[in-house]
Amino acid sequence: MGTNGFTMLDNLYLRNGVFYIVTPEPSSFPPTRYIISRPVDMGPDANLEPTDRELQFLDPQEVQGVLGESHMRIDDLSVIIYDPPQFLTHFYHWWGEIILGVWRIYSVLSTNVTSLPPPARFLIPFSHNGEWRDRAGVNGPLMRAAFPHTSIEQSEYWEDLIKLNITVVFERVVLVNRHAAHTHNYANQWYKMIAGTMNVTVPDGFWAPIQKSLVQNILGYLPAVEDRGVGMNPLEAVSMKPLVTYISRQAAGRRLLEKDHEGLVGALRKLEEEGICDVQVAMMERMTVRDQIDLVARSTIILGVHGNGLTHQLWMPPSSRSTIIEIFSPEGFLFDYEILARNLGHRHYIVWNDTLLTYPKGTYHKGINYVEEFHGTTIPVHGPSVARVIKKLLADHTS
Repeated sequence: MGTNGFTMLDNLYLRNGVFYIVTPEPSSFPPTRYIISRPVDMGPDANLEPTDRELQFLDPQEVQGVLGESHMRIDDLSVIIYDPPQFLTHFYHWWGEIILGVWRIYSVLSTNVTSLPPPARFLIPFSHNGEWRDRAGVNGPLMRAAFPHTSIEQSEYWEDLIKLNITVVFERVVLVNRHAAHTHNYANQWYKMIAGTMNVTVPDGFWAPIQKSLVQNILGYLPAVEDRGVGMNPLEAVSMKPLVTYISRQAAGRRLLEKDHEGLVGALRKLEEEGICDVQVAMMERMTVRDQIDLVARSTIILGVHGNGLTHQLWMPPSSRSTIIEIFSPEGFLFDYEILARNLGHRHYIVWNDTLLTYPKGTYHKGINYVEEFHGTTIPVHGPSVARVIKKLLADHTS
């Protein structure tokens, strides 16, 4: 069950660092390269094709001879991230691809997403001493908040199992592998690890249990919004105006032309003066984790230059007006945050200076485009054009 690179398996065997799928019909499973790869860094000259040292199929009649007569059982759901740290140490890759992809696949098991128990453990076999953590120090704390009763195990755990020289059986596993995920046909269309999971039908609101768990545990309460995105609690924070959050990258490498940044802020402030919305201009790298979550959990619209901060849309509650507005260098485009918006139920807009585009459900931008100034420091944006779209989105607001 699952899709390329996100494979859900029951009774997955492990011995001496090798996985075994016990089945009389290996042909009923995807090819091995769609499940797993060699755990080495990806690159143009890297050989990631899996071998018998990663995964084997075993006939039930062969089990005793290969795996012995007894085994140690590890109960409940284990998420095994079978990758080196290369792409783990990034807010978007971790949350927007790995965790979101895992939860999308896992959610297939129930139409009532709130009934699914959280994973018992995450196992990252090739991460040593916290190598999976991101430089900004966000991923670790957010994992503890989203999954407070779930352990995060690394190479020491894996090596301990090998040193036991016994057979281990994982009751249920979601096996994650980046290279295998990129073998899906959709990966050639969207160029993202999570692309193949978009072909899996999941219940509406499948992400809500994670969003709510994280926000509740960090803030101590769950900001509630009505369908139009207006906050309803906590009472002391109530505003009848939706909150527009502009995540500024003006201290980062990829950023707006300074005068256009100022023009955008000015256009947003005019909306605030007109009573259309409240506006917050945020530099996430200067905020505590709690303050970051508090801000996005109360937001109705998040906008900013293409970048890591837009991953925070994971914590913005979906509503009829929840929207991501992503600014690119003109004609440039990647699917990173557009795919997130589709998963979460947010509308998504591309901004190319004074041109804004959105693609309704079932339609997509054609391919990606790394323009010459994609990572530039003088990305243009016409603030009034962005403000007009925001005003239209919030046109049915009440004051």
